[in-house]
Amino acid sequence: MRCEPGQSHHDPGSERSSVDDVIPAVAATPRFVHAADVDVPEAAVIDDGFDEHFADVAGAILDGDVVPVLGAGINLCDRDDDQPWEYGHSLPSGRELADMMARKFAFAPDGTDRDLAHISQAAVLRRGTDPLFKVLRNVFVSDYEPTSVHRFLAGLPALRARRGLDPCPQLIVTTNYDRLLERAFTEAGQPFDLLYYLGEGGDGKRPHGKFMHVDAQGRRRTVDNPNRYVDATIEERTVIMKIHGAVREDPAEDSWVITEDHYIDYLTRTTLSELIPVKLLEKLLACNFLFMGYGLKDWNVRVMLHRIFAQRRHGHNGWASWAVQLDADPVDRALWKKNNVSVQSMDLKHYLARLQSYLESVEVWA
Repeated sequence: MRCEPGQSHHDPGSERSSVDDVIPAVAATPRFVHAADVDVPEAAVIDDGFDEHFADVAGAILDGDVVPVLGAGINLCDRDDDQPWEYGHSLPSGRELADMMARKFAFAPDGTDRDLAHISQAAVLRRGTDPLFKVLRNVFVSDYEPTSVHRFLAGLPALRARRGLDPCPQLIVTTNYDRLLERAFTEAGQPFDLLYYLGEGGDGKRPHGKFMHVDAQGRRRTVDNPNRYVDATIEERTVIMKIHGAVREDPAEDSWVITEDHYIDYLTRTTLSELIPVKLLEKLLACNFLFMGYGLKDWNVRVMLHRIFAQRRHGHNGWASWAVQLDADPVDRALWKKNNVSVQSMDLKHYLARLQSYLESVEVWA
């Protein structure tokens, strides 16, 4: 379903969603319709050259064209720069998880640049798959609070309603295993479907190399024929798509893509049309991506994205995309540029505050 937003103005007196309790509003620039007047730090309204970017992204989101892609870096969003990861208190970034597992399995690769897939592979070779999956489950099933990123995405339906716009369910792609995005949508009262890749783990009785579809009523179906599977769609509800597996309430349903062997198997699987349900693949090939919590130097995080971008370059490359990455180094910037992705060097929480303001205020055209 193509979202056709009608022209509307935000009512400053309307009720704000939970995302606004997490992300403070920031004043928009004069050339846009203002939301409610708010007190903001003077530094927040300085023209730093980002106005055009935020107007573009906000407009694309309101048009229903943006697919957010979330990486493990979003787990740092609400932490202070000097606040270390504490087991059981917050979710780790990819680097923090790699460091923890290196200590857990007494593995110290040469140099300081730890690679999560390589350390996971070494853990399997030394101790086996079950000890690795046990550690991962213990990390990801604790009772964590959703981050500002999760709340922001779960708050978008309420934002559209406040602005008098038609509903426009999202497709959200994540390489994260945790359940915080689902929790944020549930707490916001927003229904969703879940689609997660079936890798190793769990009871070992289900097929590998396919996606599992869990609809809003909890019904589970394996996607056996993706190019004919039309039940997974964003026409009625948001779809959360976990492309590297998921930790589930029932450990028998856990699924992991994390070792080097897992990613090699993933990369050599069949074409995207034989993996991703047809309606969702159509969306992935014709959208603006917004990457949050990602760096591209680690090859494992590029596996599925490489396949999507390769297919987009063959006739579907007319869509700009954006990545939020503070202090991206030259390697990351080169990899983003290769895939027509512009990098916004900004702290993620500050970025979402600015974007929230534009979503509340930017003029919408019929």
